[in-house]
Amino acid sequence: MENELILHKLNRIERFICGLKDIFNVEELSEYTGFKKSYIYKLVHEGKIPYSKPNGKILFFDRKKIDLWLLQNNHKSESEIRMEAFQRVARKK
Repeated sequence: MENELILHKLNRIERFICGLKDIFNVEELSEYTGFKKSYIYKLVHEGKIPYSKPNGKILFFDRKKIDLWLLQNNHKSESEIRMEAFQRVARKK
């Protein structure tokens, strides 16, 4: 039981450290995003995800670009919409 807990904590630490890297390969991106590798390859094939392919072989992904890509199509919460409406009304007065 203790060994399982230690392995679980080590796995969490490993994932955290991976998230600190600036450049990912496919496997690291899979761990970072939780996407399956096959889905990442599909996104690359369809040109839907930013990537680099130096020398035309291995895929690399810039963490900052991936973060921006993951956060695109942001939807505001109900409270954010209310606050924005309140601020607009206040400015018109």
